[in-house]
Amino acid sequence: MTSHASIELADRLNAGCQCVSLDREGLAAELERVSPGFHEEVMAGRPHLFSASVVFVSAEHVQRMACLVAAVERVVALPAWREHVLAHAPAIARHPTASRGVFLGYDFHLGNGVGNFGPQLIEINTNAGGGLLNALLARAQKACCDDVEALLPGDLAGDTPEHLFLEMFRAEWRAFSDAPLTRIAIVDEAPQTQYLYPEFVLFRRLFERAGIRAVICDPQELAFRDGALWHGADRIDLVYNRLTDFALEAPESRALREAYLADATVVTPHPRAHALYADKRNLVALSDDAVLAGWGVDAGTRATLTANIPRTELVLPQHADDLWARRKALFFKPAAGYGSKAAYRGDKITKRVFDEVLAGSYIAQALVPPSSRTLKVAEAPVELKLDLRNYVYAGHVQLIAARLWQGQTTNFRTPGGGFAPVLTVPSVL
Repeated sequence: MTSHASIELADRLNAGCQCVSLDREGLAAELERVSPGFHEEVMAGRPHLFSASVVFVSAEHVQRMACLVAAVERVVALPAWREHVLAHAPAIARHPTASRGVFLGYDFHLGNGVGNFGPQLIEINTNAGGGLLNALLARAQKACCDDVEALLPGDLAGDTPEHLFLEMFRAEWRAFSDAPLTRIAIVDEAPQTQYLYPEFVLFRRLFERAGIRAVICDPQELAFRDGALWHGADRIDLVYNRLTDFALEAPESRALREAYLADATVVTPHPRAHALYADKRNLVALSDDAVLAGWGVDAGTRATLTANIPRTELVLPQHADDLWARRKALFFKPAAGYGSKAAYRGDKITKRVFDEVLAGSYIAQALVPPSSRTLKVAEAPVELKLDLRNYVYAGHVQLIAARLWQGQTTNFRTPGGGFAPVLTVPSVL
């Protein structure tokens, strides 16, 4: 099978394979291993966390996403890039740190329009959630038809995602200290109220099974004293940072900010990683061939970036009339945004909201509509939008997962939607 044929087969399977592949009993058993009743706790308030089926992606598109990740890494390594992004970043982002930052999330739409065919990078996030949930979900699949049976991986040939994730945190610690890693704090604001709180519990279990004590806490529960970060009487070696306070500016983050600036603990991901990768303004330069060429980026890398990143521009008041005229072909996002908050499709935006966008710090990205996956919901075929998230560390893709939804932006409110495993359709079957 040619690569083009594998793309066509993936498209046909996404449109035509409506079978249920999720082994619900297997999923429940996986969650119950954490603690009795954990499955019910997870699903009670999150009925649309997991989709009942898989998403198919061609091997060619998987490879193109990996090549884009590698190209971004080559640019981020340039002194000119760091000078450019740190010039408008919060001061804390200029604090040097040896850690790279865990769980970069490269989010893609599979474009099929003129000039945006194949994977298109929509954004990069530094605290991408769902990695461990998706690793668990991938194991809870069953063959629903011959096509799926041919693609299910069975026993993983290499490292499991869980082992890769654990080694990632150990690598972050080794860059900081030769001492044993003994205590991790998983930190988010009011963590038990967070939609992905079950993943925090899974991470605590992963760490503790590896002999690393772990606590889930709010940043206000931490204290910086005697040159160290503390949770009660326990000294914290490493903080797995799930906060959306990317610059650690909130009063509640004071102890964490002080410990980070004093190099008293590893904070990962950290403000510097957000500035280098996840500020949406970075996409303006990454999609501008002339700017990249001026920094000495080679032609091959530039071609990869401009072919796989939709053209992105700053939203400036002096360009208001032009942007409004072109709004239907644009998607507007806040520069420091996350989770589709305050993001708007141009064809849906009102003049009032557009004026608010002009007054804020926004980027406008060429609109790349998401591709789709058709599934049966309540016995009727329903077309769901999909995006692909590559979980990345040190330039390497650890796991690819999909999210399925209906609506203007990604959400976990759609019947039939939620996280879905990705099955790769090989070029040769």
